[in-house]
Amino acid sequence: MALDRDTAMQVASVLSKGLPYIQQFTGKTVVIKYGGNAMENEELKSSFARDMVLMKLVGINPIVVHGGGPQIGDLLKRLKIDSRFVNGMRVTDSETMDVVEMVLGGQVNKEIVSLINQHGGTAVGLTGKDGNLIRARKLEVKQESPELSRSEIIDVGHVGEVENVSTGVIDMLTRSNVIPVIAPIGVGDDGLSYNINADLVAGKVAEALKAEKLILLTNVAGLQGQDGNVMTGLSASQVNDLIADGTIHGGMLPKIRCALNAVEGGVETAHIIDGRVAHATLLEIFTDEGVGTLIARD
Repeated sequence: MALDRDTAMQVASVLSKGLPYIQQFTGKTVVIKYGGNAMENEELKSSFARDMVLMKLVGINPIVVHGGGPQIGDLLKRLKIDSRFVNGMRVTDSETMDVVEMVLGGQVNKEIVSLINQHGGTAVGLTGKDGNLIRARKLEVKQESPELSRSEIIDVGHVGEVENVSTGVIDMLTRSNVIPVIAPIGVGDDGLSYNINADLVAGKVAEALKAEKLILLTNVAGLQGQDGNVMTGLSASQVNDLIADGTIHGGMLPKIRCALNAVEGGVETAHIIDGRVAHATLLEIFTDEGVGTLIARD
């Protein structure tokens, strides 16, 4: 593995300071959902790639699942294809799905793979369609209809949810010292492609692999309490209480539910961390302070 100078210096620093953590997590699997600011800023992109290389070098198995919503939106605009959203989800007809596959499975995925390889790692890009990695089913979206005084099902097209994760391809790659980089596209029993939320894919992949950690990179400092401070070291039951009393609400709720489902499904810990911080993944794993919110199994 040929490391560039900056990565080599980072390796030396982590090896000198983080030995207890390295010993604790050697051989373990960490699933990282990569998106948001960390994917759009050039410096942060490089620091993320170095983090993945270092993790693999010290014996941890990183699995990357990435998003790409802004990139999809940009290409749709250039192609003059209108976007419509229902409950925050992009309505994805066949024409839009072609663009989604082009962006996620091509442009974004290949850029991440290339960056990791440039920094001395060996990465391979996948979509959920490769090796039947992600079996999907069409997502049914319910929306309240005041006119009908009931909920109605909205057809959002090729938007799916994870039905099953087959880990064979991932296991083969990790045994070969390769970092898998996964685009969140699944295939249904009907043979059609489905666009799936990257957080949900990362969570289900982590559950299927019985990963040590699920790490969700986001654009906030973490889960904030009513006093505005970031909360961490939470148990699953504490998180459920915070949902029940309304402390966790709004846009953070889907991400928290994803993390909660992962730990309840067998993942040891889930982390919601600030992707705007350089080397956020390493700081969360190899330091006591971390850079976000940790949720652990009860």
